[in-house]
Amino acid sequence: MPRPQSKDELIFLSQKNFDKLMDEVNAYPDEKRTLTFPPPTLNRNIKDVLAHLHRWHLMMLEWYRVGMKGQQPNIPAKGYTWKTLPELNRKIQEENKTLLLEEAIDLVRGSHKKIHIIMDQHTNEELFEKKRYKWTGSTSLGAYLISNTSSHYDWASKLIKKSLKNL
Repeated sequence: MPRPQSKDELIFLSQKNFDKLMDEVNAYPDEKRTLTFPPPTLNRNIKDVLAHLHRWHLMMLEWYRVGMKGQQPNIPAKGYTWKTLPELNRKIQEENKTLLLEEAIDLVRGSHKKIHIIMDQHTNEELFEKKRYKWTGSTSLGAYLISNTSSHYDWASKLIKKSLKNL
């Protein structure tokens, strides 16, 4: 399916890609679910990938909270820019290194639901009209949500498949 252009497409593709990812994760036998990915991936295993998604959900929820109050959120995070994204992602990986796989699964499921609450409460126009909200700059709220859900889930699924295929 092409990039979502409507609220219905956004919700559908986000849920579809999330369910696909979680079904794939759950289909792996326990011994494969904890294997370390080959270099050079930053996220070293399935748990790291799911924790990464969860932390990006949390950042999106914070951007939304701050932005919808008329303030400018720290995007992507305080002290980071889009150019320093690798450093931010390394920090996320480091902060979640003691997390267990089952904890990461629970966390990402919960934050995914919170993101969908945002999708549900907005109209199509509120989601896809560019420059509607000052904090989203020249793009739309929907573009931020796509990046943090359907596109990110697709990336995660491909990374996990590719990494485990080579083991």
